[in-house]
Amino acid sequence: MALHIEVERKLKNMRNPKFQIFRSSANAQYYFRLKASNGETILASEGYNYKHSCQNGITSVKANAPYDSRYDRRTATNGRYYFVLKATNGEIIGTSEMYNSTAARENGINAVKRDAPNAPTEDIT
Repeated sequence: MALHIEVERKLKNMRNPKFQIFRSSANAQYYFRLKASNGETILASEGYNYKHSCQNGITSVKANAPYDSRYDRRTATNGRYYFVLKATNGEIIGTSEMYNSTAARENGINAVKRDAPNAPTEDIT
C-alpha cells in the first residue's frame, strides 16, 4: 500500500510543471530549469553564483514568459531550432532545448507561456 502511494505521488509530481533549482558539482554555480508536465526540461538558465540570483531569474521568467515579443526564435549551426527568453532589458534569462522543427519549437514556447507563470519551485540543492 505504501509503495502504491509513493508511486502515485511521484507520477503526480511528474505531471505538474515546475522550476527546479540545482547546484552544479562541476562549477558550484546555481541553475534553474523549467520542467514540463511530461518531465522534459523546456527552459534552462545560465549559471548564477548565488542562489538568490537564481531565484530572481525564475521570477523574471515568470514575469516575461507570457509575452511573445520576449522570445527570440533561433536556428543553431547544426540546423536545429531553439528559442531564448529575454527580460525587458534584453538579457537572456532562459534557453530552450533543441527542436527538429519550427512547429516543435512553437510548441515549446507555448508550453513556457502556459506553465512558467504559475509553476512552483523545487529546490534540490
